[in-house]
Amino acid sequence: MWYNGLLNLSWVQLILVTLAMTHVTIVSVTLYLHRHSAHNALDLHPVLKHFFRFWLWVSTSINTREWTAIHRKHHATTETENDPHSPVVRGIRKVLFEGAELYAEAVTPETLERFGQRTPEDWVERNVYSRHRNLGITLMFAVNLALFGVHGIWIWAIQMMWIPVWAAGVVNGIGHYMGYRNFECQDNARNISPLGILIGGEELHNNHHTYPNSAKLSRRWYEVDIGWGYIRLFQLFGLATPKGYRPVAHWVPGKQEVDVETVQAITNNRFDIMRQYRKRVMEPVLRQQQALLDDAIRPRYRRLRKLLSRETSLIPPQDQAHLETVLETNPALRQIYDMSHELQALWRRRGVKPQEKLQALMEWCRRAEASGIRYLEDFAAHLRAYSLRPA
Repeated sequence: MWYNGLLNLSWVQLILVTLAMTHVTIVSVTLYLHRHSAHNALDLHPVLKHFFRFWLWVSTSINTREWTAIHRKHHATTETENDPHSPVVRGIRKVLFEGAELYAEAVTPETLERFGQRTPEDWVERNVYSRHRNLGITLMFAVNLALFGVHGIWIWAIQMMWIPVWAAGVVNGIGHYMGYRNFECQDNARNISPLGILIGGEELHNNHHTYPNSAKLSRRWYEVDIGWGYIRLFQLFGLATPKGYRPVAHWVPGKQEVDVETVQAITNNRFDIMRQYRKRVMEPVLRQQQALLDDAIRPRYRRLRKLLSRETSLIPPQDQAHLETVLETNPALRQIYDMSHELQALWRRRGVKPQEKLQALMEWCRRAEASGIRYLEDFAAHLRAYSLRPA
């Protein structure tokens, strides 16, 4: 029948084709726009790069320079008034349901000038993709009608809403609102799901904000980044080259001397170091101290465990007051809490010579080993074994 288009597909086939096309769009966003253009974590072959650019033109009308600039601004101003789409500042409903509108509002000449560098400026970009933004999605609409008949209308509608819903709404909204955190980065980014399949790996948002220049978004053994799978596949054919995806920190069994490389290694791997500190020091000491907690505090034990390792700028005032009350009455918890912040101060100090950081780390290890807290002593020995990974 003419109204079923040239392909005359069944309903199951139509659904599969729609999912396949929207998946190509997701892959184009996460590999080309996000990991390649915005963060320069991935090199792509010119043919593959232009295919992604063309597909985004016909399936989303996204402009590379605009998307890149807005995303870079998001990382530079996360969870502040200048963040284009922070649910912490603007509210989850606003970002979830109006994410695409927030993108459009943030595209200003100043933003493009500051954050839009190193994006395509060739003849095709100037005269086709940027000049005729809506021509691409119009062509997609015509092709859908020809191939799928009247079904092409709803297929095209799904294509048009796919990125605004999943990327602008879910990743930017839910990804800064709820989920789990592997690392205490200095913003509210969270991993939506350990299975990064539906949104190409972008579900692992906390991992990404912790290591934004990594081409690989998964960090734990149980996490799946399907985008990384595509990168490895393209790499086999010489179409992609990841620039960085592994921390340079290297743990050397038996190493006991703290040196400059130790400082550089733990600084590079600082977020994972603090995750280990939580697991190796804070949680076992808190379990030991649980019986000593006041009866009014003990029911909030689980909340307290999270507050001890939480990024301080993200702790609400009432929770901060509760934490201080507990720390004032428990010297052991106060000591491990203060020493965690002293350790973090090593890599947060700017303009300090490596030798000065080395002396500070040596002093931290000395105090940890003299603390009388076994878990703190063991962690100091663990830190001493870090070095830079051999080239």
